[in-house]
Amino acid sequence: MEKWCYNMKKPELLAPAGDFEKLKFAILYGADAVYLSGTSFGLRAKAKNFDNAELATAISYAHSHNVRVYITANIFAHNANITDMQNYFATLAEMGTDAFIISDPGVFQLAKTEAPNTEIHISTQANTTNYASVNFWHNLGASRVILARELSLQEIAETRKKSPETVQLEGFVHGAMCMAYSGRCMLSRYMTNNENNNVRDANLGECTHPCRYGYKLYAEEISRPGKFMPIEEHANGTDIFAAEDLCLVAHIPELLAAGLTSFKIEGRMKTIFYTGLTTKVYRMAIDDFFKDEKIYTENIPKYIQMLQMASHRPFTTGFYFGKPKNEFLDMSYSRSHDFVGIVLDSETAENTENSEPNENGETTKITIEQRNLFELGETLQFIEPTSTTPEVFSIQATTLTDENNANITKANHARQKIILKTATSRKIAPFTLICKPVKPENTENSTAPINPIEQNKNSGVKGTRSLAGCGAAPHGFNVLKLSNDG
Repeated sequence: MEKWCYNMKKPELLAPAGDFEKLKFAILYGADAVYLSGTSFGLRAKAKNFDNAELATAISYAHSHNVRVYITANIFAHNANITDMQNYFATLAEMGTDAFIISDPGVFQLAKTEAPNTEIHISTQANTTNYASVNFWHNLGASRVILARELSLQEIAETRKKSPETVQLEGFVHGAMCMAYSGRCMLSRYMTNNENNNVRDANLGECTHPCRYGYKLYAEEISRPGKFMPIEEHANGTDIFAAEDLCLVAHIPELLAAGLTSFKIEGRMKTIFYTGLTTKVYRMAIDDFFKDEKIYTENIPKYIQMLQMASHRPFTTGFYFGKPKNEFLDMSYSRSHDFVGIVLDSETAENTENSEPNENGETTKITIEQRNLFELGETLQFIEPTSTTPEVFSIQATTLTDENNANITKANHARQKIILKTATSRKIAPFTLICKPVKPENTENSTAPINPIEQNKNSGVKGTRSLAGCGAAPHGFNVLKLSNDG
């Protein structure tokens, strides 16, 4: 390790929970803590979120699994919000909330007054980029600061060194990133400001994500006004505002050496497949590293391959290893697999009255809740919550029946209950995720198998693990916009 190495304590793995189902998957797939929001005052107002009754249930469920719950209240509040926020903090404290995530100084003071025994974490929206700010917040009573995403590892290490041991430092390690500085974006407000006054302000939790829209660019020659010529970077147009997705799974030692206390995964508005899969991969990576660094290093290509199963943009290390370069990239989403269902239950022959296999040699029945189309004969891949050997295993769908035991050839009804019969002797855990490889003809939405080492040989990062899209890939956005095709 470099001279700025701080310590090697096992970090907290913090996962997103956009609703109760996602919270369950985050917990069952290995999170130490989850972060979520009520129906008000968080910066993901368009996520399903939790009403007060659901919050109480979520906190109880998490605590029964020894998982901590952090609730976001990180809007930049207006006067109209203050009275409701006072009541909100008092209610959350009574429920047993472990910490509030806050960015506004006035809201911070409200929380201290209404819930003096509840920890406060300073949101990344507060733009904390130096140790003086960390010490400022800690002196006011914050137990943790979520650092701005614009910091390098060496800046984090210096901040750690010059801050009290009693303040925790949290950083994002995976997921989508905002193109604006620490998420303070005005695009959504500007682009929704119409005659109906239906404004959606990102700083009040209502972002429309215009940075994720597809745009068409046009050039106008000065001598020919009104004659526009299209400019395209790829077949789908160009993603001029979009940032790449953060991925630090190949850099666990460096993150630890810098002194981060908590590794945070972004994604409260993403699917349960993303939530469970990403949490599992980082759980494996952290545990492997603390078991044997050699095992961790050897498994890095496997972690990347698994992360690429879920929908993502090109991976980057963000600012951790220096400022990203300004390059134009194809920022389309890709994935190697389609999420098709979850396991509700499975029965092996030993657990049923009929201990004999059927005429096809099938001894196990797997009850599945369908989430996307799959068909008879396809090879399905299973990812269990806690199993690590193997991380992903395959079963061919040789016999499918519906709830009435009628044979079917495809599962094409939303949340349909399906029975898959197979010759495997393995009893498969409930909440196991099921997916299938993306068909080759769907190339624009798929990720082809890669050699993760070859892919990033020329990533530009020196002295770091630069594997499988986790090198120094730049943010890749520009500010030119002439027309919206979103």
